Amino acid sequence: MPRKGMRSVCFSPKISSSFFSPPSPLRIGFSPSHPSISDSVMDRTLEIAEPVIVKWDPETTTFARVTSLFYENRREAREFIKTVYNLQKAMHFIVKENSGSEKLVRAQNLMQIAMKRLQKEFYQILSMNRAHLDPESVSTRSSRTSTGSSTSYNEDEDDDDVIRVADESISEVEDASISAMADLKLIAECMISSGYAKECLKIYKIIRKSIVDEGIYKLGVEKLTSSQIHKMDWESVELRIKNWLNAVRTAVKTLFNGERILSDHVFASSDSIRESCFAEITRDGATLLFAFPENVAKHSKKWPEKVFRVLDMYAGISNYWPEIDSIFSFESTIPIKSHALTSLVKLGEFVRAALHDFESAIQKDSTKLPVAGAGNHSLTIDAMEYLTNLADYSSILSDILADSPPQTKKLMPESYFGFSDTEESPAPAISLKMAWLILVLLCKLDTKAKYYKDVSLAYLFLANNLQYVVVKVQTSNLRYILGDEWLTNHKAKIKQFAANYERLGWGHVIDSLSSVNPTAEDAPPEKVKETFKKFNASFEQAYRKQAVCVVPDNKLRDYIKVSIARKIIILYREFYNAHRQKMVGERNSAVVVRYAPEDVGHHLSDLFFGNIESGSSSSFSSPSPSHSQPRRSAD
Repeated sequence: MPRKGMRSVCFSPKISSSFFSPPSPLRIGFSPSHPSISDSVMDRTLEIAEPVIVKWDPETTTFARVTSLFYENRREAREFIKTVYNLQKAMHFIVKENSGSEKLVRAQNLMQIAMKRLQKEFYQILSMNRAHLDPESVSTRSSRTSTGSSTSYNEDEDDDDVIRVADESISEVEDASISAMADLKLIAECMISSGYAKECLKIYKIIRKSIVDEGIYKLGVEKLTSSQIHKMDWESVELRIKNWLNAVRTAVKTLFNGERILSDHVFASSDSIRESCFAEITRDGATLLFAFPENVAKHSKKWPEKVFRVLDMYAGISNYWPEIDSIFSFESTIPIKSHALTSLVKLGEFVRAALHDFESAIQKDSTKLPVAGAGNHSLTIDAMEYLTNLADYSSILSDILADSPPQTKKLMPESYFGFSDTEESPAPAISLKMAWLILVLLCKLDTKAKYYKDVSLAYLFLANNLQYVVVKVQTSNLRYILGDEWLTNHKAKIKQFAANYERLGWGHVIDSLSSVNPTAEDAPPEKVKETFKKFNASFEQAYRKQAVCVVPDNKLRDYIKVSIARKIIILYREFYNAHRQKMVGERNSAVVVRYAPEDVGHHLSDLFFGNIESGSSSSFSSPSPSHSQPRRSAD
């Protein structure tokens, strides 16, 4: 080891004066013929220090080369540290009294031997206790604030005693971790106060940085350039995102947190040293971790289906932001936090762009073929699946959308929202965005309804699809985003669509009975016969046309069937009961009075399952056990 000159005597060790008290001149019997006080102090210190230090000189004995001082006898290690402090204090004292003393050279040689020994011990403790000093073990310590003041050197306090009085429930691994941390702190403080901070930090940084870098590698975080990500297919990118999502929690809560705790503890005596140490150890690993989401957001195509993984990454940073902010609180680690913040910004931009593309995709949907049976359109199903999944990220989306509220809200009708949106009480940005996207979808569905030649089917199509939207909202987090009033307004619209369908699809059946007073007993037989025939024709025509229709939602299906039945069956039963006997003597009376009220009910009960062949005179049985097979009178 190269000579350090007199650097050690220029440091004031941060220990109390009780560590070394120079003898009183009266006790030494000072006189011009006697050695000076400083010489006497140095002679006594050298006499005590030399055998203690030389014993552990790795250059002179095989024992010292192969044996660890702190592992062999921690009490003797404590005495070694105490001796070094006393030697340092004596050197500091004599340089003031007699800076040209030859004893300083001898003392400096001993100090170099001691520092070389402590370097070796520092390295061995860091290397041999990798398992006990792994970030997971270290991070189990209660807090960084408590470690900074623990286990400092004091001649009246034995480290072994301190550890023994610790909580007896501490596991063996934790106990070993605390012991190693205490030893490292003792050595670091001794070397730093002796002017050997550079040698101490070099060993610490090399070993601990390798642990952090290895931890990041084992967590599956790869070093990928922007161009590499840009060239990857989405499946490959998604696999790496999954690895990153699994890694970020462990990296923040365990890896970086453990390193911060360890560096705060070992270098508690110097704020600047612990800051520079932690920053250099974690810089590369943290930068690699937090730069990945930014690269994905900047160099991946903004396809709507990718937004969920991007939201996961946003959550991965934002959920642990308090820990990130606390762990990397040093000024020198600001660039690391800047990487994390930049990633959040870029991920937010990706999400907003993806939502814009989703909106454009709805508006550009060009399918013109009507859905068979006026059922649910695939666009409705896909769009609502997407929106309900988005709603699961409502807290994250609220943060992202709050920065840039939708510019389209002023274009929306005031009656549409169903919630307050005024300058005094503005609606949340996420509520506005979701309401707008659903409105875009409903407007596109309104356009598609125009492709039905039969207007009644257009209204049934709108009722079906709006019902699907409402149910999806009601059974997902969208309910809390849009509110109950939104649901109430749109349920009313479903009923309006259903009423229009009934009027256009079944109104002529009801009208066929209006030419005769249902209960008028004096109605002419010919008029009654004509009314029966009109009802038969109109009912069969409506039934054949509506038999292919489907209403996928059970509640809406029952609502429409009950509504139609009430309007038709009640009126027909009154007419049937009042005039059926008049047709008994008529020729082909069975053809004229073709349906009993129960037959009409059976036919209606089997509608809207979409499995009745058009023009068939029979239907499949209803899934409800209360419904019987539909019957028709014989011709």
